[in-house]
Amino acid sequence: MRQDRGRLVATLAATFNDFTLAEDALQDALFIALEKWGNGRVPENPAAWLYQVAKRRALDVVRRSKNLNSKIPDIQIVMDEREQSEEYEVGDHRLRLMYTCCHPALDPEVQIALTLYTVGGLRIPEIAKAFLVKTPTMAARITRAKHKIQKACIPFALPDEAERTERLVVILQVIYLIYNEGYAATEGQNQLRLDLCEEALFLARMVLELSPNEPEVIGLIALIQFSHARRAARSGAQKQYLPMAEQDRALWDHEMIRDAHNLLTKAMQQARIGPYQVQAAIHGLHCDTKAGEAPDWPQISGLYSVLLRLEDSPVVRLNYAVAVSFAQSPEIALGIIAPVAAELEFYQPYYVALADISRRAGQMNKAITAYDRAIEFSGVTGEKEFLLEQRQRCYVS
Repeated sequence: MRQDRGRLVATLAATFNDFTLAEDALQDALFIALEKWGNGRVPENPAAWLYQVAKRRALDVVRRSKNLNSKIPDIQIVMDEREQSEEYEVGDHRLRLMYTCCHPALDPEVQIALTLYTVGGLRIPEIAKAFLVKTPTMAARITRAKHKIQKACIPFALPDEAERTERLVVILQVIYLIYNEGYAATEGQNQLRLDLCEEALFLARMVLELSPNEPEVIGLIALIQFSHARRAARSGAQKQYLPMAEQDRALWDHEMIRDAHNLLTKAMQQARIGPYQVQAAIHGLHCDTKAGEAPDWPQISGLYSVLLRLEDSPVVRLNYAVAVSFAQSPEIALGIIAPVAAELEFYQPYYVALADISRRAGQMNKAITAYDRAIEFSGVTGEKEFLLEQRQRCYVS
């Protein structure tokens, strides 16, 4: 369900032009599946089964609706379809749903959160983590957004080219956050959630088909590919987390890295530099680092300073501080982090970075405290084990 929720909701919403109905019908289908799929009776195509059941449930609701007349065209569309078998492949309407959720009638932050929830299939705690807010706060925002779409009768359709361009910044941010959750999952045994990573790459390529000359779309794809190319080496045989310096580079997808370099070059040749192109360049430098050698930290910190001018945020400043800790000194980096500490209070990577930088600065008590917080905030088993080992090094040092 985590893999297919976005596709299913998008297809149902596009069919019935009703976001709430789509979600409710799919929820009903899930309950029925829980009853019927026991004892090895899971259908060959679970997503198609769920779609068929959810579609019938939605039709039942529409037939009983007081607004039946307004729904007749939707009923006719569905009833005209021949009954599909379990081999039916759910149609892909995710791009339409993304543009619906990113309608300018909604606040930008709400657009992103709603799209992550519906299209990306992220859970509300995962989205709250991305926005550095508490889970109940995020749940309330998403609920209000769904009601607003319903009340404003926002259509489930691709906008024209001008409107697509207007919404592109938010669309790309959504895709980036979907990938980010896949790359550094909130919970589970492994930090990597391959389904979300593949989803983000797929969506980015779909957007590129609509906007083939947008350098930031190309830059985002390059950024994802640089990172995704290292997926097979990020954990060991026992699912333990492996930092880049300890990864087996033979496991990296070097063809994907080469393609990412070509994409980045194509994007930068347009001389419209944006945040995703700069981040892709940073990841490209990491990928070009040879085994046993340190990355080009001075150049990486320089690129982060460029990124800060384009997109100053607490998270970017934190990443800049990490680069500075290697390019210059941990002490300078701690000074960069200090002003944004309050804004990163609920951001687990902040405590990971603070712990590592403090340890290298010789401030062991501060490092231990930060490691404790990082472990407390982590829901990934492999990452927790790695952080516990790093914490122990503070006593050895």
